[in-house]
Amino acid sequence: MSDESVRLEEAREEFVTQWGIMGAQWGINRTMAQIHALLMTAPEVMSTDEVMETLAISRGNAHTNLKDLVSWGLIRIVTKKGERKEFFEAEKDVWEIFRRVARERKRREIDPALETLRNCKAASEDMKSAEGKAFHDQMGQLEDFVSFASKMGDRVASMQHGKAIKLAMKFFS
Repeated sequence: MSDESVRLEEAREEFVTQWGIMGAQWGINRTMAQIHALLMTAPEVMSTDEVMETLAISRGNAHTNLKDLVSWGLIRIVTKKGERKEFFEAEKDVWEIFRRVARERKRREIDPALETLRNCKAASEDMKSAEGKAFHDQMGQLEDFVSFASKMGDRVASMQHGKAIKLAMKFFS
């Protein structure tokens, strides 16, 4: 193995490890994020066996996380002529990855939270006590904020990459 190959492999391993750590902060488990990072940086499609061997994980763990990554739209199944195995490749466009993660997190986290806030607000609508009124008002304020943040997230995620960057530059400058 050449010096460059060794350095590349070390850098790739470092990235896979760090991506796994970051995954927990996006709502993705560590192994799922590591598999995503591995496939995102892989020069060729990889089989389940190759993923298992590279990350030293069980078949069940690999299978479950590959299936979840496919459902999130972050990886896709690839077939090779003459092969019975499934192979996987990751979406490599960073903006598209962001959009898919944002969409999936909204579906799994934000939408249920909004539903809970709406239910709590409706359940406390006719309360007369100061505590009940305060709870109702708080639920309304939280619903308004989460709804606004959700709509803004949808808007940014639906933008073309360049337009989103321009908007961010205006916002943060």
